Amino acid sequence: MRILVTGGAGYIGSHTVCQLIARGHEVTVFDSLVYGHRQAVPAERLVVGDLRDIDHVDNLLVVNRIEAVIHFAAFAYVGESVTNPAKYYTNNLLYSLQLLDRCRRVGVQKFVFSSTCATYGEPQKVPITEDEKQLPVNPYGNTKLALERALSDYASAYPFGYCALRYFNAAGAAEDGSIGEDHNPETHLIPIVFQAAMGKRAHVEIFGTDYPTPDGTCIRDYIHVDDLALAHILALDKIAPGTKLAYNVGIGRGYSVREVIRGAEEVSGLKVPVKEGPRRAGDPPSLVANAEKIHRELGWKPKYADLRAILETAWRWHKSHPNGFGE
Repeated sequence: MRILVTGGAGYIGSHTVCQLIARGHEVTVFDSLVYGHRQAVPAERLVVGDLRDIDHVDNLLVVNRIEAVIHFAAFAYVGESVTNPAKYYTNNLLYSLQLLDRCRRVGVQKFVFSSTCATYGEPQKVPITEDEKQLPVNPYGNTKLALERALSDYASAYPFGYCALRYFNAAGAAEDGSIGEDHNPETHLIPIVFQAAMGKRAHVEIFGTDYPTPDGTCIRDYIHVDDLALAHILALDKIAPGTKLAYNVGIGRGYSVREVIRGAEEVSGLKVPVKEGPRRAGDPPSLVANAEKIHRELGWKPKYADLRAILETAWRWHKSHPNGFGE
């Protein structure tokens, strides 16, 4: 299949590109490199550009005879979305809608969307099923939900189908350590923990120790990035005109902040310095996926089904690339 992957040089995108190529797909990566990394994807697959240049996007769709789009390109810093919502509505929603409409015009009928569990906001039930009310509590979640709704309307009106994958906490790195997680600024817990273990930051701050959880810290569902990549590939085969799919992607088990820190210490053999701080506004005590629907309908099953296995791949990457792709 001829596939355009927007944001394909980013963390989840690059792992998906790797798997798509391994399966024989013709992949074009489109990335601005604002947050992505040139070294994360094969040079011959990469086209550097910005979604705002819709004529460039249109040309790629036509010249490469694209049959499907996997859309990762988005800004994803929740705190920044609160202080600068215009940036997020413009990039995550407006430019995505432009992309969606060009897909319609040139006849692309398959669209896989990188959505998020942030569309649920603070859920009433955990584990979270796909029929949980979607009530985002920040602009980032709002932009993702708005595009999910636009996709649904397009699939109703045009010869077009989509799948929205609602990620929980992506983690880990490629098995061979060739690519992994490298954000600037880094806000994800696991790389922050390993950076602290290696002395690249002073400490890990635990935001809140008085949550109604077994050890008082927040619980999250960590899903290995390669398992997440596989979900996109399986979704492609399921989509047809009129298809409207949405799946949670997680392992269905949560781990607390303290459990992540303890696991990282065991895997690395290093001590992680910790500082305890107050809660952050808007952090739910627990976010865990009910992923039975994607198991049942796509046959998806995570290879990395526990935290230690995920941490081992992450540590392999951080140990061999202490400066990320900067080395």
